[in-house]
Amino acid sequence: MSASKNGHRLLNSKTPSQRFLRWRVPAICLALAGITFAVFGQTLHHEFIDFDDNDYVYENPVVAQGLTCKGVAWAFTQVHAANWHPLTWLSHMLDCQLYGLHPGGHHLTNVLIHTASVIVLFLVLRQMTGALWRSAFVAAVFAIHPLRVESVAWVAERKDVLSGLFFMLTLGAYVRYARRPGLSVCYGLVLLLFATGLMCKPMLVTLPVVLLLLDYWPLQRTESAWKLVLEKLPLLALSAAACLATVLAQTKLILPAGLLSLPLRFANAVVSCMVYLGQMVWPLGLAAYYPYPYQGPPGWEVAAGLTLLAGVSVLALWRRRKQPWILAGWLWYLVMLLPVMGLIQVGRQAHADRYTYLPQIGVYVALTWLVAGWRASRLVLGSLMAGVLAVLMVCASKQTAYWKDNETLWVHALACTTANDVAHFNLGNALRKEGRVDEATSHYQQAVQINPNYAEARFNLGTALFKKGSLDEAILQYQAALQIKPDYAKAHYNLGNALFKKGNVDGAVTEYQTALQIQPDYADAFNNLGNVLLQNARVDEAISQYQRALQINPTNARFHVNLGAALLQKGRMEETVAHFQKALQIEPANPEVQNNLAWILATGPQTPLRNGARALELANQANALTQGTDPVILHTLAAALAETGRFNDARRTAQKAIELARAAGQQELLDELNGELKRYSAGLPCHD
Repeated sequence: MSASKNGHRLLNSKTPSQRFLRWRVPAICLALAGITFAVFGQTLHHEFIDFDDNDYVYENPVVAQGLTCKGVAWAFTQVHAANWHPLTWLSHMLDCQLYGLHPGGHHLTNVLIHTASVIVLFLVLRQMTGALWRSAFVAAVFAIHPLRVESVAWVAERKDVLSGLFFMLTLGAYVRYARRPGLSVCYGLVLLLFATGLMCKPMLVTLPVVLLLLDYWPLQRTESAWKLVLEKLPLLALSAAACLATVLAQTKLILPAGLLSLPLRFANAVVSCMVYLGQMVWPLGLAAYYPYPYQGPPGWEVAAGLTLLAGVSVLALWRRRKQPWILAGWLWYLVMLLPVMGLIQVGRQAHADRYTYLPQIGVYVALTWLVAGWRASRLVLGSLMAGVLAVLMVCASKQTAYWKDNETLWVHALACTTANDVAHFNLGNALRKEGRVDEATSHYQQAVQINPNYAEARFNLGTALFKKGSLDEAILQYQAALQIKPDYAKAHYNLGNALFKKGNVDGAVTEYQTALQIQPDYADAFNNLGNVLLQNARVDEAISQYQRALQINPTNARFHVNLGAALLQKGRMEETVAHFQKALQIEPANPEVQNNLAWILATGPQTPLRNGARALELANQANALTQGTDPVILHTLAAALAETGRFNDARRTAQKAIELARAAGQQELLDELNGELKRYSAGLPCHD
């Protein structure tokens, strides 16, 4: 009996080595998550970047409201930011629901999704190839290569990491289907995951071809080639639909053939493929934007690119029987780059780090399996792998740090590139937001010098000059922007502002109306048109414009104040009070609104509207916010004190207001105060 028990114990016990083998897959997953967070965890303290993050998140009113029924409908039915990717929009809405507009939460989501993609990639590669450490190494390089930084550290590139996750999941579902092709449920899951990925980013349109490559290696499916192609037809149909939707969405961003000839596009595509490979090996000097070589890349670069691409292709074909992973990985890289090679050029970038997010996995696989076949000890290969990962972690951490804020990002871009008009433009924006208008103006001027047809740079240069008080120069820049881009609604609007400030009222009205013809929901243009009409005593027309502004944006306090002021001129006191109260609900600590409402409640001609106690409360709040230095608010405070019967306090407050008004040269206010002071001395309130 004793011997039997001992034998049973020996059969079921596991050695330490066996226990390690059991837990090594979870341990590798944890390690992959650890190195990913070691590199990208710093982004939780990063800001939003004013390079699409505004359009995608914090200045997008639909997204910023979080997940709503209206938002879901908008995501699926509207094209915004030249893209139709509804699930990406929903993910941003969910972030706003969870984190509000705190950037750390949005960055965290990107990191979590990327981490999930890394782990799924490892599991899928292991499932396909049976190779544990090779799969782990490929996943680790994918996780922390510096070329991943743009996709992960940039909130607006959520579409990259989200579509990447569904790409990995689709591969996993396909492997399961390929092992049991009779299960239609498995194929349905492949279709569902692929369609979901396409609704995150259409970059996945080449995935059916990648699946054919996987059929060749490592799955080594024995079915006929035609059968395998026919099997992909439903997936290809989804790709075709996504391509059509993308072309329709990006029509305005597709550069015409007259601007970029086909030979120029082909040359840039060849050089870009070579550049990506160079950056993979030497990931330094990476920038957020690489300017397009409109004069064409140097001939030697095109020749070198063609030689490299042809050489690797010949090598892959030559070794296809003994080393099929070279051909499969190389074609994975080229095929997945096709949508972003620039043969159909969208935008003005020559190439972009984010475009390598999924394509370079193929190269990682090919190189890893190639090196693993060397006749070297495990110690040597393990040391090599560890060294590569250590270097990549250092480089990626440094590259990620450049994305911490706008100024750091674009200063680095200018250090890495030449003649970068977009980097100068965005650095100018960052400096202008910090109040460094002179520095911003210099960068806008450099952007315009590099690219005279850069309408947005001319517009922002005009805005900076307007802020500096150089109205004539600002007007010239707005007009130049409109010559380049006649349907530029914001330029018409700002030109209207500049003309109004110059005293050209008719010109301002024309520009505001033109802006509204281009953009009928331009609330600010309705509001400022109302301001111009009000100054011309066209009160009824001004009221109509303010009302239309509020129909578009009912939560703008300034619109309520302006409408209230116009209604006041018409004697519609109750409506005036209602709009001032609404403005105060929106901005409770706005001293201008507090003062306006307090004045009416203290001095209104209609007894039912007057409320001295409330007027005094509001006037005191406004006075506290302005630290008792504003004679207009002290004027209101005096009237409120008088309305509550505190005439001595009213007199003292009015005297202080008189001193400040006299020092500021505000003669009209001074005359009013002197008249009211006599009423307070006589124990009479001030009623309009």
